[in-house]
Amino acid sequence: MMSSTVFDSETSLDERRVIIRRVGHDVEMVELNWGLQPRESSGRPFTVVRAEGRVFPNHRCLVPASEFRHRSHGKNYSFKLESGDFFYFAGVWRPATRGWRESYAILTTVANDDVEAYHDRQMAVLRRDQRMAWLDMTVPEDELLVPQPRGSFHVSRLRDFHAQAAFAL
Repeated sequence: MMSSTVFDSETSLDERRVIIRRVGHDVEMVELNWGLQPRESSGRPFTVVRAEGRVFPNHRCLVPASEFRHRSHGKNYSFKLESGDFFYFAGVWRPATRGWRESYAILTTVANDDVEAYHDRQMAVLRRDQRMAWLDMTVPEDELLVPQPRGSFHVSRLRDFHAQAAFAL
């Protein structure tokens, strides 16, 4: 059975989360840490990757979520699909290297009309019917990694962000 949870954009890098990836002809669910290894040894790990103008020919993954949360102008907000359905973030994963664990990052796009008032970018959201197109590379990135249409998200302000996040998990 598939399980999806709230994705808090302020999650720490050591938090492990289930991702879905293709390995050969199989699809598997594994738990990985959020944050890819920086190029310089003194650099910070990066958790998101800008999707525009790029191709991702391998190591694609999906990050299931029921909603995402974001802090904007000192207030905390929740974004869920209007349909109430869960969704996926398009991501990439990297194998472990010497000194760095196997991990993933989430791709970003320009914000859709619902999110734009809170931030100019957002994590690339894929609906359930788009998941295999991402994993199997059957639709070009510039067609798949685009903002969802206006009205796709229900946005609500959270009163006590961290208490609700703990309760929701």
